[in-house]
Amino acid sequence: MTQNALRMDKPVDTSLLDSGVQGIIGKGIERIDGPLKVAGKATYSAEYEFPNLAYGFLVRAPFAAGTITSIDAEGAKALPGVIDVVVDLKTFIRNAQQGGETEAPTQGVKDVAYFGEPVAIVVAESFEVARDAAQLVSIRHEPTEGVFTFDDHVDDAIKPPPGSMPPYHEQGNLDRAMAEAAFTVDDVWRTPSQNSAAMEPHASIALWDEDGLTLYGSLQMPSSDKQQLAKSLGERQSKVRIVARYIGGGFGSKLGISPDTVATAIAAKAVGRPVKTVMTRQQVFDATVRRSNTQQRFRLAADAEGRLTGIGHETLCSNLPGEGYFEPAGQATQFLYGGENRIIRHDLVELNRTLSGSMRAPGEAVGLLALENAMDELAEKIGIDPVELRRRNDPSRDPQKDVPFSTRSLTRCLDAGAEAFGWDQRNQTPGAKRDGDWLIGQGMASTTRTNMLQPSEAQVSIGPDGRALVETDMTDIGTGTYTILAQIAGEMLGLPVERVEVHLGDTKSPPGAGSGGSWGAGSSGSSVYLAAQALREKLAKAMDVDADDLTLKDGHAIAGNRRVPIGDLVGEGLTATGSIEPGKQEKETTQASYGAHFCEVKVHAVTGEVRVTRWHSTFEAGRILNQQTARSQCIGGIVFGIGTALTEELVHDDRDGRIVNHDLAEYHVPAHADIPPMDIAFLDERDPHANPLHAKGIGELGIGGAGAAVLNAIYNATGVRVRDYPATLDKLLEGLPAV
Repeated sequence: MTQNALRMDKPVDTSLLDSGVQGIIGKGIERIDGPLKVAGKATYSAEYEFPNLAYGFLVRAPFAAGTITSIDAEGAKALPGVIDVVVDLKTFIRNAQQGGETEAPTQGVKDVAYFGEPVAIVVAESFEVARDAAQLVSIRHEPTEGVFTFDDHVDDAIKPPPGSMPPYHEQGNLDRAMAEAAFTVDDVWRTPSQNSAAMEPHASIALWDEDGLTLYGSLQMPSSDKQQLAKSLGERQSKVRIVARYIGGGFGSKLGISPDTVATAIAAKAVGRPVKTVMTRQQVFDATVRRSNTQQRFRLAADAEGRLTGIGHETLCSNLPGEGYFEPAGQATQFLYGGENRIIRHDLVELNRTLSGSMRAPGEAVGLLALENAMDELAEKIGIDPVELRRRNDPSRDPQKDVPFSTRSLTRCLDAGAEAFGWDQRNQTPGAKRDGDWLIGQGMASTTRTNMLQPSEAQVSIGPDGRALVETDMTDIGTGTYTILAQIAGEMLGLPVERVEVHLGDTKSPPGAGSGGSWGAGSSGSSVYLAAQALREKLAKAMDVDADDLTLKDGHAIAGNRRVPIGDLVGEGLTATGSIEPGKQEKETTQASYGAHFCEVKVHAVTGEVRVTRWHSTFEAGRILNQQTARSQCIGGIVFGIGTALTEELVHDDRDGRIVNHDLAEYHVPAHADIPPMDIAFLDERDPHANPLHAKGIGELGIGGAGAAVLNAIYNATGVRVRDYPATLDKLLEGLPAV
């Protein structure tokens, strides 16, 4: 087997995708897994059927902080149909862990840290019996004093632990810049806790046999999840297999193993039969990661021409005691705009609330809300157009790291988006445009998302039938991975997509990057590219020509005057693996995708109801591999942003930290009626510093700044500035202009 490895220590100036003749890269090809999903034939984690399957249901602590002294399960065990109540306070994990980490999550739940923490699991012959029995489990505890209110403890904030993303940066003298500036902004923005609210709840099926554990789980990153699970259970990695072929959304909540994963594995071993556990919607909200609430102070200093001389972005967020993750709200502030005097800080308030962790675009999703609102306020104070303010502050080099950008297309996105939207025709006087009782406003915001590359490996084979097989444990969480990897292999090997089979989500396959951080297509796609590149060289050798002289198209190898079916060149079959890993390029350049949002809203002058009526966004993310899936990802991110702006908020009870609105009836995500038609455009761009595909991450690009554009439009419509997200009616009514 041939291996083709690449470390990104230097740019890949020439991509073989540029010279591909199959013509399937960049096109809006429909998802190859679509027919399976609409026909109900795509098997999700809770849908596998096994003989003698038992059902698990998590038992959770009915208190917020304290030490368990006893668990009485006799009443539950007496219920007909109950097999066992499994208690393992040492091995049970506290909560889901972050993606990319391979250590076991925080374990040992004898000391309960938040309301609803899973502490045991009931196993029964049916889901209903397990659910009912869980209510009969009695838990005694010794209470301890918990910390539940964020506002009362901001003065107790701590620095995140060493080794996390650098949370503190200071250069120049921001205080002096603010004092000497012609124009300044200095205010505080607040964002609430949020839940990923993926369509599919977390679910696990665990089976033990002589080979070890096989776990069918709704998990985004099987390769690292396998390592977490093995360490949590005290098993060798070779004894653990994870299968996650189809995932019904994750948005970060399924990056790491979750409480049901470990509990189900323990229960299956204890009862000696397969066990399935599906978390209820309320359990998903209560016991998987939330996006942390934030308090963000923003300071902007600008000279008389509107050029930034200083930026200050100081963020407070919350997490459980002892957990080091923080919401990196200043991530985009580090490089999006210029300004030589800078302070970026992140601090943690430790609370007894559900663990906070990664949710779609951690950092940018909430940090850009504050930054882009602050920029809108600054533009108004200076008296220049918000788009022009951003143009004037588009830096030529990373202002913090002092390294070049791999590509930089922010101004191009601003200009193209403004023209497509008709920004020059907007009303510039807040509250001055009406349609009956509706106030009309328009707003805009920039967006960016850091581009990341993760180690990834894939295997590609060609059989005598001329068909290709792609294998990697990479996942598809609804992003189109099956289709994109088939397109890359098909383009490289000259095969139609229907002659490429893709196997994903099984740790028996080579370890992929996993779905998260917008790195999936670039990382896993590059490993497929490299494996296919090795196969091209093998095919060229079989044709006795140089690889540069070989053309692969429609299942044939073409060179000179010869045209040979690819299957005739492979003997019993050819196989190659490709692997990629980050290198010097990630430090020598700043890599990011960019975009600009423009939207129109209507605000009812009497009720304060907000309707988003028109939307345009222009994006740049390197090579667009599939127009249809890329557009879908950007729309999904924008919908997230609209929800952030108008409706989404986890409400915590100040008495015990529990989540009050822990289901989709009361945690309000946007519905179809809340979203206008989306006009999405992509700029033509290539980034040779990113990977051999010249593509950059797009999955989280759309959400950044989208909510800020909505609130900027609300201000343009009403003259009301909202700095406390979401912009619910009560925050608008008092300031609405008279009818």
